[in-house]
Amino acid sequence: MTSRALNILLLAGTGEARELATRLTEAGHHVTASLSGATRGPADLGCGTRSGGFGGDAGFSRWLEDHPVDLVVDATHPFAHRISGRTARICAAKSIPYLQILREQWGASQEDKWIFIDHPSDATKHIEPDETVFLATGRQTLEDFDGLKENRLICRQIDPPEHPFPFPNGEFLVGRPPFSVADEVTLFKRLGVDWLVVKNAGGAASRSKLDAAREMGLRVLMLNRPPQPDAPKVATVQEALDWVEEHASD
Repeated sequence: MTSRALNILLLAGTGEARELATRLTEAGHHVTASLSGATRGPADLGCGTRSGGFGGDAGFSRWLEDHPVDLVVDATHPFAHRISGRTARICAAKSIPYLQILREQWGASQEDKWIFIDHPSDATKHIEPDETVFLATGRQTLEDFDGLKENRLICRQIDPPEHPFPFPNGEFLVGRPPFSVADEVTLFKRLGVDWLVVKNAGGAASRSKLDAAREMGLRVLMLNRPPQPDAPKVATVQEALDWVEEHASD
């Protein structure tokens, strides 16, 4: 059975998306990768790209009408649930096959000191005033931690900040991954970190901060993932490639 080249919209922004862009292009498919625009100077994905939002439901629908695709593969961050939900809903309405790549969540071992929470506002139930908090949650959600105004807050981001920290007790730290466990241990000790706050993104690429916290005995607040769309999903790049090839062979 022969395969045909497909036009694929790839919602990107993760390591899985980078690998998929390369492998799908190598397989002869026409890939358009959509980036949120949150990171300045993103890595070249080796395929056609677009950057920035679509303009809500109506804008995304118009884009699909103007750029017909055979498949949509959603390889966004597990916490980009609004994008995933909208995409799955509109693809279903337009009868466009949709697949979400949702990597496995992190799990705690007996040596880890994790507390699971559902919302950033829950942090105040566990963190005492004057403790130093390393927010490994991204700058987009910083304002959700406004209950920690008596704590020293540190947020690491890839690009230099364009705006001041939303609270006077916070500071930005610029750094580009990957970071080794030893790097993270050295950093956390230098900063005097008492708490690490993390979204349960899963994956190996950003696991080092959690391994460092375990080594140091640091307490971790782990934000549970939001609800995901009721749509086809896989956990790995290879499973996504197999799904694409099934459609290419129809």
